[in-house]
Order: sequence, then C-alpha cells, then structure tokens
Amino acid sequence: MQTLAGGKLKLVQAALRLITETRSLTSLGLRELAREAGLNPNTFYRHFKSLDEFGLQVLGYIAEDMKTGVRQLRQMADSSEQASHDTVTFVYHYFLANPAATTVAVRELHGPSPVLRRALEAQLDASAREMAEDILERGLVPGVDEVMVQEISNMTIRYILFRAMDYIEKPEQRERIQVETERFINRQFRGALIEELDSGQILALKQAPASD
Repeated sequence: MQTLAGGKLKLVQAALRLITETRSLTSLGLRELAREAGLNPNTFYRHFKSLDEFGLQVLGYIAEDMKTGVRQLRQMADSSEQASHDTVTFVYHYFLANPAATTVAVRELHGPSPVLRRALEAQLDASAREMAEDILERGLVPGVDEVMVQEISNMTIRYILFRAMDYIEKPEQRERIQVETERFINRQFRGALIEELDSGQILALKQAPASD
C-alpha cells in the first residue's frame, strides 16, 4: 500500500481522533474533519472523491499498520503455540493503544456503507490468507492440510475482532480474554490434526501413557 503523507495522512489521522463509541466514518462532517486536520475544507476533495473512498483509505491505513508487526512475529515463531501467543498479545495490545482504529473496524463491518463492508471483509480475508501462508511456510502445524489451515485462519481473524471491544472496554477481563483467544486458536488446530488421523492412530493416542 502506498505510504500516506501530507494532507491525506492528516485527514486520516483526524478521522481516527474524532471517532467515538457513537460515531462512525460516514457520520463525520467534512468541515469538522478538515478543521481537526488543520486544513481548508476544500482540501478533502483534492485527495478523495467521496467519503467511501476516504473510508477505504482509513481502513487500509489501519490494516497496514497492524499487519506488518503481526507477520514479523509469526515468521519468527518456532511453534503454533508461540505464534498464537505472540500474535494475540500483539493484536490486543494494538487494539488497546488504538481504540479508535478498533472501533472503526468493528463498526464498519456491519455499517451502512456496502463499499466499506466489502472492503473490510476483503481485508479480513487478506489477513487470514497471510496468516495461513505464514503457518504453512513455517511448518507450524504439520499434518493439517492447506484448506483447513486457511479455514481456521479465517475463523481466528474474525474471532479476535469479535473480542476486540470487550478487551478494550473491560480491563478486568483482559487476561482472561487473551487466554481464551489463545485456547480457541490452539484447539482449532489440534482438532484439525485429529481429523486427519485414522481410527487406529486415534486409538494409539488414547492408549499412550501420559507424559510427565
């Protein structure tokens, strides 16, 4: 994605400052947005053709900011459990440090603009593909096929977004939410691995002595 600069960057950052629990991207007024950015109102249309195009840029800015850090962590992980823990920790801390960005993502997924809904779905799909690629490339879940890794990655990305607002708004539950999220991811991959085993292999696992 092209790096934002100048007036575009100022408008995007202004939008994220103005977003609250009761407001969405499409509810922001152009004059208010320009004033927050320290720009002339006419400047908006020099950079964007519509609010939908502006919203796409905001969503892209958020996604790019978070994805880079997540991919670096997954590509350094030595196990699926470490990848789950490091990814969940990073993403939830990002949500906590950028509550406006999280609010935008959660709200626009079910918001009034079909353009932004489709764009956010596409970004979630792209994040899931990258997660699956990293897992497969690193061999973090040997024995689970590519289709299943992609399916679990899709569920994981959406589950984390689903829990995001609770993580931000309920500080007393943050540790539990993180543990539950990691457990959800790990159980999905373990269940997928069991699905790949035949009945004889499952029986052997049941009969194997428990490790200390």
